[in-house]
Amino acid sequence: MSTLSTTNLKNASSGSNNIVLAADGSTTITTLTGTTITGTSVRGAIGVGTSVASTSGTSIDFTSIPSYVKRITVMFDGVSTNGLSLFRVRIGPTAGVETTGYVGASGSPTSAALFSAGFDISSNNAASTTQQGLFTLALLDALTNTWAASWVIGNAVNPAVGVGGGSKSLSGALSIVRITTVNGTDTFDAGSINILYEG
Repeated sequence: MSTLSTTNLKNASSGSNNIVLAADGSTTITTLTGTTITGTSVRGAIGVGTSVASTSGTSIDFTSIPSYVKRITVMFDGVSTNGLSLFRVRIGPTAGVETTGYVGASGSPTSAALFSAGFDISSNNAASTTQQGLFTLALLDALTNTWAASWVIGNAVNPAVGVGGGSKSLSGALSIVRITTVNGTDTFDAGSINILYEG
């Protein structure tokens, strides 16, 4: 399979370039009727973030998420903290993560609790117990920047599974995902976290 490498594509009957491919991945298409269409990415493509070692600090941020993204998957691999506080995921626009307005519940198969200050993940947390699984965000409504969330996280030391779901409307387009804890002071001490994002 060969690859065509070019920055411009032009119809032979056109007096100007019809498709311009920029180095940043954006694309501008000018139709023969003069209409211009501008895009930022090939839709449907899956991007992978840079894996972050969850071995220090009280929070881990994934920032500058492209505006075309419609789904984000946060991947936990052997993540633990030095305390008992539940993991918490918060999202926000470029201005920063938002701390109110989260709706939903999480818990184990036998009990559940509501949350409001973040998506709280419960899977029998205990100091230095490792947890793994997926946390997924999907754009529910682009007009109100509302995101739906669901997750399944397993505790590999104290056998337990945390499940949950909820939603959050943002004041602007999503740009940041933060993983922290409910008390905000427990420190990450093992594992890694990464994200996948899809247009």
